[in-house]
Amino acid sequence: FSTAALPSNGAIAYAYPATGITIDGDVSDWPEGSDANYITYAQYGNEPKNETDFKAYYRVRHNLTEQVLYVMVVVTDDSHFVDTTKNSDWNTQDTFNFYIDTDHSLFGSGVNLFQYAQNFRDTNNQSVSWDPNKEPSDWENITIAHKRVETVTYYECAIKLLDPIKTGSVIGFDIVMVDKDEEDGPGTNSFISWGNGGGKSGGPGRLGDLIISGPTSNTGKVTGQLRWKNDTIPGYPQRVTVKSKNNPDFWVQASVDSTGQFAVDLPVGAYEVTPGRSFHYAKNEAYRMDLAKDRVSVDVQKGNTTNAPVLRLSSMESPDLIPEKGILHEFNKQRATKLDNFIATYMDYYEIPGVSLALIKDGKLEYYKTYGVKNNLTKEKVDGKTLFEAASITKPVFGFAVMRLVERGELDLDKPLHEYLPFEDIAHDERYKLITARHVLTHQTGFPNWGWMNDDGKVDIKFTPGTDYGYSGEGFEYLKRVVAHITQRDINELLETEVLTPLGIEHTYFSENEYLKEVVANGHFDGMPTQASLPNAPGVAWSMHTEAKTFTNFLLGLYYKKGLKPETYKEMFSIQTKIPKERSGDLPEGWTDNFGLSINIRQTPEGTIFGHGGNNGDFKCLAIMHKELKMGYVVFTNSNNGDDLHDALGELLITGKMED
Repeated sequence: FSTAALPSNGAIAYAYPATGITIDGDVSDWPEGSDANYITYAQYGNEPKNETDFKAYYRVRHNLTEQVLYVMVVVTDDSHFVDTTKNSDWNTQDTFNFYIDTDHSLFGSGVNLFQYAQNFRDTNNQSVSWDPNKEPSDWENITIAHKRVETVTYYECAIKLLDPIKTGSVIGFDIVMVDKDEEDGPGTNSFISWGNGGGKSGGPGRLGDLIISGPTSNTGKVTGQLRWKNDTIPGYPQRVTVKSKNNPDFWVQASVDSTGQFAVDLPVGAYEVTPGRSFHYAKNEAYRMDLAKDRVSVDVQKGNTTNAPVLRLSSMESPDLIPEKGILHEFNKQRATKLDNFIATYMDYYEIPGVSLALIKDGKLEYYKTYGVKNNLTKEKVDGKTLFEAASITKPVFGFAVMRLVERGELDLDKPLHEYLPFEDIAHDERYKLITARHVLTHQTGFPNWGWMNDDGKVDIKFTPGTDYGYSGEGFEYLKRVVAHITQRDINELLETEVLTPLGIEHTYFSENEYLKEVVANGHFDGMPTQASLPNAPGVAWSMHTEAKTFTNFLLGLYYKKGLKPETYKEMFSIQTKIPKERSGDLPEGWTDNFGLSINIRQTPEGTIFGHGGNNGDFKCLAIMHKELKMGYVVFTNSNNGDDLHDALGELLITGKMED
């Protein structure tokens, strides 16, 4: 669900001074004011039916003498749900979640999250934060109370700040309300926020900006217009950054509409306006702007509206380092230097912090190198121990384990999975009884990729299983539960025994452990780090952590047909699903995209390519082998822009420059 991160999400609020506020749920001691900030973005789940079903706003005040922020939230909700069970959690009932980042760094500082419900309170775990300087989140400096009067719930909160603030300071702040109604089933609650965007504690730049103001409004409005120098580029960046010329710590971001216009209320002063981030994404293209040149100045005057000069956006040329013939065919030290220069150029242009790369030639490891940093904030270097999220490359690894079970007769590829283990959440749709392991491994279950991507957050069946192609992680997770049930084995142990050990894949993990915490890279969106949120249990569609050198052993294991019988390999590599061309991306003429049993297979005029790609949003990776050429590569990046690197890498190394 992640989107490209920005220094903030474009929402702006003001905190004014106040004294005499008592935290007891009675808001009658709050001073009058028109500073309501409405909580309206329905991020996940059902949107409110009407204002009776859900309506909320918040106000913020401060006491700089005591270094305290006061937050009041008023929620109108005709169905206030409280979870009284032993397993009460933040997402099983109506919950007030607030996020705060007092550092408010342009480079992405950590976030403290506090979650409060009538029968629950919790904080986020800073041990997985991308920011090692962030203090742990705890309730020691938080006072909170609530009161419900008829259909209105009042929340009051006092936040004792550890980092000092003053008039003119800006901090990161946001609120998400979980709304659960009596008629809602499991997983059908709604998440409604003040600032747009989800994952607010998972990555920097996902909070709004809270300006610490004096007692009276001393502001004016700035309006502005963006225009591309190249007027063929569609759309505009989502945000602009507005930074004070006199106070380098004061910056906010303002939202840009579809026509390229923005408007923002700011304290009086001189400001500079730039695009929010370096990249604009439109129609599968990434357009790089020049932040050093793309900027305008504007002066804000009290009570007035000032029109900023038009901000004209550049579009920098992308790197063009692809030769006519791939350099891996005749690889040597000179071409290794050319490769390193290529990687460095693409990392710089696309703001990719770290890379792990291994090349295969003549059916063996030819070259291995790591580049860059694990975390753009800490600048810790990537090395041979650094592990990256492998995302969907996890799927064929699990698929290999499944085929070992099939060989031994523990699992039948074509037996309906419900006969092994029912899937109660989808049992209302009789078509689910058709789903087999083969359908899972060939992406023909009819499931969505993930249920949470549906409007109601639930898994459903999009088409009759076996009749169409639909890429799905949910299918793999269902098959995982079936495998665990019929084997009575821990999935970590099964993957270790059935795949990692037979194929010689070392220091590779599928769930959290102490070693992984030490060596894992942070993902990044547009160069800004995200938290290393390690899974408690294996996700066989997405959770593998590994690096390029050791993972070449998986590709070579498949190439040399290790660990499985020849007839099993024949079945795995037979084309089971033909992916429609319109869902295959921009494939060259004469190429087709297909799936065997968990293996992606591309047929080209030069032969067969097999492997898999991975995309967890802030990690992008690719592992492919050109069968007849006996060459391939494995590349892991900790960036949302990593696919721009690894796609071009295939041309540099193997195919040479190809027609668009």
